[in-house]
Amino acid sequence: MKLFEKNIGKTDKMVRVAVGILLLAAAYLFQGDMLVRGLLGLVGVVMLVTAITSSCLLYSLIGMNTAKK
Repeated sequence: MKLFEKNIGKTDKMVRVAVGILLLAAAYLFQGDMLVRGLLGLVGVVMLVTAITSSCLLYSLIGMNTAKK
């Protein structure tokens, strides 16, 4: 198990970018609790970083790989 090997495929990457952007927008527009805003923003950033690096730690831990070999 390599922790930083590429394990995210093209479709998975596109979904992560879209969800990350939506979560960051929701965090920016949300008018409620700061904790909720922070969590939305954090998850959005994590989604974008994993898409950019094509590597997901959770996928590595559970042995999942959506990238083509």
